[in-house]
Amino acid sequence: MAVLAQQNEYKEGQNENVKEVSMEKSPLRQQLESWLNKNMKIQMTDGRVLIGIFLCTDRDRNVILGSCAEYLQIENEESVEEPRVLGLAMVPGHHIVSIEVDSDQASNGKAL
Repeated sequence: MAVLAQQNEYKEGQNENVKEVSMEKSPLRQQLESWLNKNMKIQMTDGRVLIGIFLCTDRDRNVILGSCAEYLQIENEESVEEPRVLGLAMVPGHHIVSIEVDSDQASNGKAL
């Protein structure tokens, strides 16, 4: 019992020394968070275009799109091909050429 009481006193003493950390978000992070659950169009290095709902990203610039569809750009044909439904897709950051957020849903749709 005495050991348990000493541990609790030690923990209580530690809590007094903990400083509050300011959790202010940078403007770029706020912009990124405003794009969550918005329609996003990603052009890839191999010419494919992916359109889906932006779900998340990471420090390596990988992007996760939900309800994603893939569009192939065929140079010889002018006909529009049906999209290939992918569902949930992870797009490697090093394959991304540009990103556009649907301007109808985002407050200020921009191309990156």
